[in-house]
Amino acid sequence: MSTYSQIYIQIVFAVKHRHALIDFSWDERLYQFITGVVQNKEQKMIAINGMPDHIHIFIGMKPSCCLSDLVREIKKSSNHFINENHLSASKFEWQNGFGAFSYSHSHIDNVAKYVLNQKQHHQKRTFKEEYIGFLERFEVPHDDRYIFDWLTDPNEVK
Repeated sequence: MSTYSQIYIQIVFAVKHRHALIDFSWDERLYQFITGVVQNKEQKMIAINGMPDHIHIFIGMKPSCCLSDLVREIKKSSNHFINENHLSASKFEWQNGFGAFSYSHSHIDNVAKYVLNQKQHHQKRTFKEEYIGFLERFEVPHDDRYIFDWLTDPNEVK
């Protein structure tokens, strides 16, 4: 029997300590690089975008893919790409962990538009508000104190 599936995942992760290190002057290069990593792992990139302190990746995923391995490879490879090409003014690292949220086929267009409109979206809402909103909407048990690796006071609204 052949394997048939529809698995759509939005992956979200932040720059270490939530530093705003992803500059708009080179973010498209980063997104192209990450798209290549996803495609080399035989997954389908649907949309990618972000802000200076975080990134959203929306993929169609094969059931043979291990999501944690894919995210680890994306982070490792993109860290290397950014640092080797001296894109960031300081050493670049992603924060440990990530969020992953699944969607049905009927939501593909809306999620892709959401990801592609990050810059407009974040004029109204902080990343912290957005991310906690995802966790609450998807009913993911969490403790707000341990969501982000903060360089400053974790109670500070960012």
